[in-house]
Formats: sequence, structure tokens, C-alpha cells
Amino acid sequence: MDDKQYAEHCRQQLREFADTFVRRTEHLPEGDSLRELAQSFAALDDADRDLYVEGPPLVSRLFTTYPDFAPGFPRDLLWFFAGECLHYMPDEEIASWQQLDELRREAAASGKVLDLRQAHASIKTLQ
Repeated sequence: MDDKQYAEHCRQQLREFADTFVRRTEHLPEGDSLRELAQSFAALDDADRDLYVEGPPLVSRLFTTYPDFAPGFPRDLLWFFAGECLHYMPDEEIASWQQLDELRREAAASGKVLDLRQAHASIKTLQ
């Protein structure tokens, strides 16, 4: 999986999370802060949005204000957004993602395609 494929993989996960989040909050009244947060996640899919600028504050708001919804947030995206988002990952998980990132870069450098799911599963079995 090269960088472009990885970015699309993460965007797809963000879309799926946002769609589910919007559906789970659509019964809430307009102006409800949880519903607005869900809509903000959905709006990140707009090509004009800067994921790296707008994404991390939304993740922080989700994890600090609505921790009940945090377990549904894809762990891949915590690594993808990095920065402050890494505070929501234990050290062991960060180490696993670092290994995956190294494997992905090595595969890309040698012209190979890394199956991210398979690599992630193999790292988990090694730990």
C-alpha cells in the first residue's frame, strides 16, 4: 500500500465513521452539540477541507467530551491524524503502528504492495 492508497484507506474509514455517527445522532435536535460534531466529521469528506488541520480537534472533542462514542472511532485514524490524537493510544499500540508504517514504507520503496490488514494481524500475533 503506497501513500496514496493509505490516504484513501483512511479517508474511507473516516467516511464510514462519519456516516455511522451522523445516523446515530440524526434523532437529536438541530443545534445539539453531539449532532453538530457528527456533521463536522461528515463535512471533512469535502475535498476543500484540510484533514490534518480540521480532523485532530474533532477527534479530541470526541474523545474528551463524548467518550462513549470514542470506541467506534477507527484506530487507524488516530495514527493517520497523529499529533494530539496519539495521546488516545497506549504506548504498545503506537509501537505497533510504527512497525506497520515501517513495513508500508519498505514495501513502497521496493515497489511492493503491503496488505495493511494482513500486516496488522501479523504484528498483533507477534506481540
